[in-house]
Amino acid sequence: MFTIGELSRRTGLPVKTIRFYSDEGLLPPTDRTRAGYRLYDTRALARLELVRTLRELGIGLAEIRAVLGRARRLPELAAKHVEVLDEQIHVLRTRRAVLRAVMKRQSEPDEVRLMNKLAAMSDEQRKRLVDEFWHEVTDGLDVNPEFYDRMRQAKPELPDDPTPEQLEAWIEFAELVRDPDFRALIRGMSEQQAAGRERDADTGGDGWADALSRAQAQRWGEWSERAQAALDAGTPPGSGEGRALADEIAREGRESGESDGPALRHSLADRIGRGADARAERYWQLLATINGWPPIPARVPAALWIVEALRASAD
Repeated sequence: MFTIGELSRRTGLPVKTIRFYSDEGLLPPTDRTRAGYRLYDTRALARLELVRTLRELGIGLAEIRAVLGRARRLPELAAKHVEVLDEQIHVLRTRRAVLRAVMKRQSEPDEVRLMNKLAAMSDEQRKRLVDEFWHEVTDGLDVNPEFYDRMRQAKPELPDDPTPEQLEAWIEFAELVRDPDFRALIRGMSEQQAAGRERDADTGGDGWADALSRAQAQRWGEWSERAQAALDAGTPPGSGEGRALADEIAREGRESGESDGPALRHSLADRIGRGADARAERYWQLLATINGWPPIPARVPAALWIVEALRASAD
């Protein structure tokens, strides 16, 4: 038999806490001394250890009483608390992502409120935001339906247990697609494509917008890699290597019936330059982080090198 003091020494729990558990019916005494002091046996000691463990796991006294009284099974109680903890962990990770973003950006109070709202969005709200974005930047325009359908289908899909990087990427992504300047940029690209499709319908031929899109699909990866290698090596766009690459790109244009020359090369440079915006590339890089896709390397510097090479070859 153990007194409350001896239980305290064996378990490290304060006497006051053990007495409280006993008064609450969680640890009924096994016996009492003639003077009325409570005594406990080894089973009571094991029961006290269980109570302490469950309390450390955040389980309430009423639930512990139900388990000890066999009114509730411990595995069922554990499953319930796992669900609660998962939700709490999700909330804490979201808060951490927002606070890390605040630190990184040195945000003002209004921006903090917005970031917290964006981080708390549901899956359905995230998808609706992207749908609204693509609707606004293409509404009323005769754009390539197959191309823009692929753009719309790529939605942010945060996992149930996102990493801090994924949450931060989502906050930045949501801010980007809400940004009026970014929407105007993508709307301008859509208008450019629609104008090219209309011009082709009027002339009955393939214009530069479609010719360039075919070239990008077939050769752009190769051209971009060559430009990036030249950029890494410190080779200027006006070098012989830059001119050779500009000549290849210009030859793709001659297939559409338009002759090569300064006007053509400046036009190509303008078209590529309008599409070589770091924010448009950032859209896909953030989406890749959110969805756990392979990282998307930066291609904008190489595209801008090609733009300068085209201009240099036209002068």
